[in-house]
Amino acid sequence: MVYESGRWIKSYSSGTDWNMEFPDISLARLLAESLQRNANRTALHFLGVHITFEELYEKSLRFAKMLNEWGVCKGDVVAVSMPNTPQTLISAIGTVLAGCIYTGISPLLTSGEMQYQLKDCGAKVLVITEKGFQSALMPIAQDIPEIELLLITGVTDMVQNVQPNISKEAIPGKKIASFTEMLNMFPNEPPKVSLVGTDPCYYLYTGGTTGRSKGAVHTHSGVVSNIRQFLHWFQVEEGKEILLSAFPLFHIAGMMYSIAALASGTTQIVIPDPRNLEHVVNEYATHKPTMLINVPSLYMMLLGNASFRSQDFSCVKYCLFGASPFSLEGIKAMEEVIGEGKLGHGYGLTECGVTTMSPVGCNKEKLGSIGLPWPGTVARVVQVGGEADVPLGERGELLFSGPQVMKEYLNNPDETSRTLVKHDGRVWLRTGDVGFMDKDGFIYIVDRVKDMIIVGGYKVYSSEVEDKFHQHPAIGMCALVGIPNSQRPDSEIVKLYVQTSEAYKGKPESRIEEELISFARKTMAPYKVPKIVEFVDAMPLTAVGKLDKKVLRAAYITNS
Repeated sequence: MVYESGRWIKSYSSGTDWNMEFPDISLARLLAESLQRNANRTALHFLGVHITFEELYEKSLRFAKMLNEWGVCKGDVVAVSMPNTPQTLISAIGTVLAGCIYTGISPLLTSGEMQYQLKDCGAKVLVITEKGFQSALMPIAQDIPEIELLLITGVTDMVQNVQPNISKEAIPGKKIASFTEMLNMFPNEPPKVSLVGTDPCYYLYTGGTTGRSKGAVHTHSGVVSNIRQFLHWFQVEEGKEILLSAFPLFHIAGMMYSIAALASGTTQIVIPDPRNLEHVVNEYATHKPTMLINVPSLYMMLLGNASFRSQDFSCVKYCLFGASPFSLEGIKAMEEVIGEGKLGHGYGLTECGVTTMSPVGCNKEKLGSIGLPWPGTVARVVQVGGEADVPLGERGELLFSGPQVMKEYLNNPDETSRTLVKHDGRVWLRTGDVGFMDKDGFIYIVDRVKDMIIVGGYKVYSSEVEDKFHQHPAIGMCALVGIPNSQRPDSEIVKLYVQTSEAYKGKPESRIEEELISFARKTMAPYKVPKIVEFVDAMPLTAVGKLDKKVLRAAYITNS
């Protein structure tokens, strides 16, 4: 078999075991044991407030008891629409302890998008900010009959001890209460609920960058397996690490890394607003984290911050990134600041958590790779739109099989059958990403299948071209998309969107375009050279920080 596991196992760091065991236990049990075991350690740093594991466990138990007392029981869904705050984690932990199912909702969703997700998952409870209540929820309040209890809280409520200013009768027929007031009304008693590994734990929704958002159903055993893979990969010692991650907790990566920290006695720095670079840098300087995990766009912004670049990074063991591509130029620039051998690329999807990661101390030859399949995880590369494996080194669609892969899409059997396929006794996830594997088992992403551009029969992989353009000093950010060719329906036109770098601000766009086209003609095949260049003040990003090409394509259709 071309993609046998031995190929990547030989590239593992010392002490990493592909055959590690995955005990069939619930996430509730894993968290309860760790929170009690690490009771006196600091669990969270948040805006100057320090919360111990014991305090976090006690508040989470109160939340769980509140749910059960309100008739919200095993299998019911609790939705949380919050930025990263202690309340977000209390809600997530308490939901799991109560035997309920957690779903995160981006605070940036429109009212219509929020309504769709709430109705699709059938949530009974919604935890939301006062601002979100007024702007997003009120317009749809009468169209979400499933919601019975609304818990309102502000970002700084647990810091300033204030209460939201919302009438408890604002929406007839629904219970509306203060999050912190409700917590104080119930005892911190462990819920009496029986959970097994196959029970659903999370409904996590895809970003919807390629279509309507879908709810990925993750089981307790699947989430626990992904946590154990992470802790084993980095040989995390209990109570020895400090994590700084601005990944949103409504996102699979943010939740997985945060829960992994809770399961290992790791202190985490909770960042409510990653755009506030001064706060991020101050938190780094104050707490000296040993692990940084963020999206590339945040690292690029931090690299432009003089205060960040001047910090002492000797405390940092690992600096991880994921969720979107990081140009080779950006990776090299980051290494120049934090030191070599610390940067690692993790890859995953809403449907499977994390599946690959760069090994610790990965050598320079593998820069740009998304790393190796994690323990218990198998990878294949097949023909795009087909089933047959392609030869090693050739491009095709990436498929993964492992304990962390979702069970199904919620309420969507057709998409489930298209995405989860059986082969050789395993269930494989079709990722929709084009990539290849090298002889050492390292995997490289080339493009999204839906972002691949066809020009006169030739395949143009947008991320490859974007990576090349990032070598030009005029580029701050860029995005390559294919637009319809009215002269040739079977072909597309390559269009480049450009957000110029600070060094090129103020220069005539026509001059910059000439430079970029000349650069492209010298460095890439003619069919890859953009026919249209459009300059934008800022690139559209998803709530996680991914480049949102769906918005760029929609803008072209609207304006054409």
